[in-house]
Amino acid sequence: MKVLSFNLLPVTKKPSRRFRKGSKYDPIIDSFLESEHEIVSATVPGKDANYVRIQLKKRIDSRDLKKQIEVSVVNNIIYLEK
Repeated sequence: MKVLSFNLLPVTKKPSRRFRKGSKYDPIIDSFLESEHEIVSATVPGKDANYVRIQLKKRIDSRDLKKQIEVSVVNNIIYLEK
């Protein structure tokens, strides 16, 4: 049996996980919140509308904006509603 080489180091505390604090989709949400429109359509060139909808929904959920914004896709066009 081959001997495995390793080191054990004592630590006082386990480090916290590092999460991304923002997203490239946040400007879409921020611009919509700042606008006075109740419903808008959005397009992201080179990205599938359903993929963008999922990413926006994740950001809306993580920012706790579920009661303020609803995102949907109809005919491959993203719609944001207040």
